[in-house]
Amino acid sequence: MTLEYDLYWSFRSPYSYLITPRLLALETEYDVRCRVRPVYPLAVRTPVFFEGRDPLWFSYLMLDTRREAEFLGLPYRWPRPDPVYMDMATGTYPAEQPHIHRLTRLGVLAAEAGRGLPFLREVSAVIWSGEVDNWHEGDHLADAAERAGLDPGALFTRVEAEAERLHAVIEDNQVAQRAAGHYGVPMIAFNNEPFFGQDRMDTFRWRLEQQGLTPRKPA
Repeated sequence: MTLEYDLYWSFRSPYSYLITPRLLALETEYDVRCRVRPVYPLAVRTPVFFEGRDPLWFSYLMLDTRREAEFLGLPYRWPRPDPVYMDMATGTYPAEQPHIHRLTRLGVLAAEAGRGLPFLREVSAVIWSGEVDNWHEGDHLADAAERAGLDPGALFTRVEAEAERLHAVIEDNQVAQRAAGHYGVPMIAFNNEPFFGQDRMDTFRWRLEQQGLTPRKPA
């Protein structure tokens, strides 16, 4: 029996980037299916979350994400540009954002096409690996979509034409995420149990094994 779970994931989350290759490998090797449910980052959903944060919160985030990337053998650098624009003069996140809404809607379309995890893997690597500057320009996203098995031309046309519908799907994902037990990303929901954070990957796999996780049969 195929085991299924929901993945709540953000393009602005370094931890979302760090967990994705392991989730893709898990689905490739075992009879498990991920329902990708992209959400907007907290800086867009709840910008007040970052107000009054102790400076150690951010400094630890930077230290920990670099360390985790090194531990996992993944290239890593904070994106240039950041997927979420911050007004440096005020330290606030404007409602009008140049990148994150489109990125998240593209993630929904990829999930609907059955290529959610490959798309997240390819695009997050372009954004977070540090190997690409100005990931939003040129053919970087189109090439990533193609590597994920999607038609970039059709994808980019639909993301504009269906913007309102896709936004509604994302809003629904965010409601479902909280109902499943947490607001942060990456978050896995499996059998009414939330697993928040990329450091819960081993615990999640342990729970899958308890529920009969089996290797995929050779094609």
